[in-house]
Amino acid sequence: MDNNKNVVYRLGSNCELDDIVVGNTYEVKVQGFAKFGTFVYLNGHIKGLIHVSNVKSDHKEGEILYVYVNNIRDNGNIDLEEVVVKGNYEVKTQQCQKSSTRLCDLKNKVGRNINLNAEVAQIKQTSGPTIFTLIDETGSESAAAFIEAGKRAYPEVELGDMISVSGEVMMRNGQLQIEVSYMEVLTDEEKEQVRERIAKATEERAKPQDIPFLIESDVLEKLKPEMQKVAQILRKAIFTNQPVILRHHADADGIVAAVSVEKAILALIREEGGDMDAENHLFKRAPSKAPFYEIEDITRDLDFALRDNVRFGQKMPLILMMDNGSTEEDEASYRMAKVYDLSIVVVDHHHPDKSTDQYLQAHVNPYHVGGDFGVTAGMLGAELARMINPAIEDDIKHFPAVAAVGDRSEAPERKKYLDLVEDKYSEEDCKDIALALDYEQFWLRFNDGKEIVKDILNVNNNTERHKKLVALLVKEANLAIEEQLKTSLPHVKDSIIENGSHLFTIDVEMFAHRFTFPPPGKTSGEIHDLLCRKNEGKPVVTLGIGPDFAVIRSRGVLMNIPQMVRELREEIDGGGVNGGGHLVVGSIKFVEGMRDVVVERLIKKIGKFPVE
Repeated sequence: MDNNKNVVYRLGSNCELDDIVVGNTYEVKVQGFAKFGTFVYLNGHIKGLIHVSNVKSDHKEGEILYVYVNNIRDNGNIDLEEVVVKGNYEVKTQQCQKSSTRLCDLKNKVGRNINLNAEVAQIKQTSGPTIFTLIDETGSESAAAFIEAGKRAYPEVELGDMISVSGEVMMRNGQLQIEVSYMEVLTDEEKEQVRERIAKATEERAKPQDIPFLIESDVLEKLKPEMQKVAQILRKAIFTNQPVILRHHADADGIVAAVSVEKAILALIREEGGDMDAENHLFKRAPSKAPFYEIEDITRDLDFALRDNVRFGQKMPLILMMDNGSTEEDEASYRMAKVYDLSIVVVDHHHPDKSTDQYLQAHVNPYHVGGDFGVTAGMLGAELARMINPAIEDDIKHFPAVAAVGDRSEAPERKKYLDLVEDKYSEEDCKDIALALDYEQFWLRFNDGKEIVKDILNVNNNTERHKKLVALLVKEANLAIEEQLKTSLPHVKDSIIENGSHLFTIDVEMFAHRFTFPPPGKTSGEIHDLLCRKNEGKPVVTLGIGPDFAVIRSRGVLMNIPQMVRELREEIDGGGVNGGGHLVVGSIKFVEGMRDVVVERLIKKIGKFPVE
């Protein structure tokens, strides 16, 4: 043979026995040994034998050899001879234009041997086999590979690899599973083709349906493209087995927004064939006390994600922020997330800071299209959930109305969402549900209270239990609020500030019950509502002041809380000022020793704003 024309073929993963040419030289991988010779794989599913008489030297399992094809017998056995190729030679991948099995077709191939190309989305070592979660353009399924109990099979295969798999399709505990006979990482040329094919098809499959909103709304229509983008990102995450961590503000609006999306995502996981284990690993909902992503929150999320990455071979998660995430207060946590290349998407209605967008893959916020906080996160969340999975619409149709009254929206969308469900839920019903959520979440602290929250929102469709539970929680909440108001109101101070508005201040640290419901923010809000009713038609500002914070509630004063926070931070040396919220509802933090300075300067700034 002319050494300048030596060609070694690498058999493509889709090639079959009849694609092998007698007289050609092939690259193979050692699979095992017997007294009569060495078994090798020519690709992921075609095995041949080098008879002991044709073996040139000692080899190890997994070693790459070159073999010459002497013969292919009628029974399919391939006679091979080891060769040492010298001089100049070229390795060519022999591509065979035959379609491999798709994961969506496995249900029709139970008991049969198949081969397919897929991406490794998860690698989980059990006490028995190694379980690989595979994805292609049609779905995801599991493949089990066993060497010995608790030992990692195919250690060369890593998370995110494009592989060729051969094996028998079986049913295990009611779930499809491939019993792997062989697995190999595709060549660079092959994996790029498979990666591109899967990515293109998954992007297309993840596109949400173009469905109308539950109500007519100019703001929602303008937000629709960005909402569809978020829906596609979330659907793609589920289709590619990427976990989703949903962070949300721990109030009625944030809970409603998050539970809407939670229900849509979990239903989609189940549609994809996922079980309870998959739901627990692929989705986590976590309330945040503050209306922004605190360092404590990102630290918890990273800790869980990194543990799951190590223990269960999972991808790093996508982070979804709801009813928080739009302000510069979030950015410290975003910078930490970026160290681990975490993707972040935000659905919020707090006044946004432009600087946050550099950290985000997508950002839905009504302020971006001329709207304001009146289009609440709960409204956005319910509509987003329908885009992710339209089948859940009936279960969450009342959610936006609950969010609207719970967050005191005065936008035109409020009435439209209330009218939509008035046959089942009155406005008072929605207010009761919102209060019950606030009350129960206070005691849940950082827990999601998944099943209790479902009952409060009547997601479980146990209407009798829902009504009893909401009635009980509302009664307890109102008793607690009455007790708090009875204690606090005598200590409220009234003054008239520069713009003519009433300023009511209350020290919620000294003159309110601590560590119980209602918390300082809710206490300030209840006092504010009561004083607004007593001063009908007048501009009113209420400050609930603590040792290192101030809660701001306003009616009729056109203030801008995020702007005030930025100005105070720059103007007061050593004040440690930060905070945020909506334009007229929010909170400010500072160091305790600078409380008097910060509060005095804050009140002066409030007095400079115009009144309605």
